Amino acid sequence: MMKQIWYIGIDMGSTAAKIVAVGDHELRFVMPTGWSCLDTAGQILKKLKNQGILPENSRIVSTGYGRQAVSYADKAVTEITCHAAGCAQQYPDCTIIDVGGQDTKAIHVCSAVVDDFIMNDKCSAGTGKFIEIMANRLGCTIDTLFSLAAKGRPVNISSLCTVFAESEIIGHISKGKARENIAAGIVRSVAIKVTQLAQQVPVTGPVLLTGGLSHLPYFAAALGKELQCVVRSAPQGRYAGAYGAAVLAKKVSQ
Repeated sequence: MMKQIWYIGIDMGSTAAKIVAVGDHELRFVMPTGWSCLDTAGQILKKLKNQGILPENSRIVSTGYGRQAVSYADKAVTEITCHAAGCAQQYPDCTIIDVGGQDTKAIHVCSAVVDDFIMNDKCSAGTGKFIEIMANRLGCTIDTLFSLAAKGRPVNISSLCTVFAESEIIGHISKGKARENIAAGIVRSVAIKVTQLAQQVPVTGPVLLTGGLSHLPYFAAALGKELQCVVRSAPQGRYAGAYGAAVLAKKVSQ
């Protein structure tokens, strides 16, 4: 009897690792990256083995910030390619916006192939790290920040630098501005920065949001308002990169 072959995508992000395994059924899970991608890669392998998924019966593609740390992967592929592969299964022509922990990417896909892309990896403004810092300043979680923002009217946060933006927020807090309004200002600030990046590639077809913020309708709406188009969560959401890596893993065995 032929053993089940598993096709596995491991997206080793700076904040969290996302894993998708496709065999006779689909398995997906997420875990914090922690301080060491190497340690996290070992934990992932252990969890896969506990599920009866063995490397010798698998084809594995790694992607993301720490993709080289997955020593047992058959191939390492960039996030750009994997996010495109994941979304192009349903949307061969689309624009993908991925707001990650350390960087933000805008990817234009035409006929299921990456046509153009741009990436912001020099500054944390407009990334998940920026939102995490601001949520900590407001004394809440990221999800709570977005819940607050949905009830507020945005204050102005004009600084492009995370440090200066945080100073602006401290100023709003000291003036007694409502937390809801500050949260709304933070989300709007991120949406503006992401829009400025995304507009450097063609923004056509369905505009799909991937990454850790893709499950938040308020952020998609805020981004759509700035881009003046509808922004929707990608079918695979935060697992888009891992799912695309699993799709590409099938080609490794061909």
